[in-house]
Amino acid sequence: MMADHETRTLDEIPPPSAFSALLGIEFALCTPEEVVCSLVVTEAMGNRNGVLHGGALMALADTAASTASFINSPAGVSNTTIETKTNFIRPVLVGETLTARCVPVHIGRFTIVLQVTTTRPEGKVAAVTLQTQMLLSSEHRRDEEKHRR
Repeated sequence: MMADHETRTLDEIPPPSAFSALLGIEFALCTPEEVVCSLVVTEAMGNRNGVLHGGALMALADTAASTASFINSPAGVSNTTIETKTNFIRPVLVGETLTARCVPVHIGRFTIVLQVTTTRPEGKVAAVTLQTQMLLSSEHRRDEEKHRR
């Protein structure tokens, strides 16, 4: 899936969020066609069953999808998640590296739909996420600021 407008370069992507840094998310690939990032599962990311908490997996998927959306949006446009759905298939153990691969499914004028496949170290799928991102022009941001005042 290719955008019908000029996409952004790596230099135009803002630095990762503090939350992404807290989780230790690292990027391996960042192109308009594909974003790949990963995290090492720590005990602090575990749930009561001793495996990766679903929220941590969702944070990785959201980071991949929002980055792919940003790089595929025109200059001057921001993005935000408006819908996400994840199918959890296999658990991920503490100490394992979880890798997220995100590809665009649809790139429109107002929304971008992305699919994120997260895999365990041996390549087996841990989860699949389908996410919709809304594109926000600078006009949307100005209107939002007016409403906050």
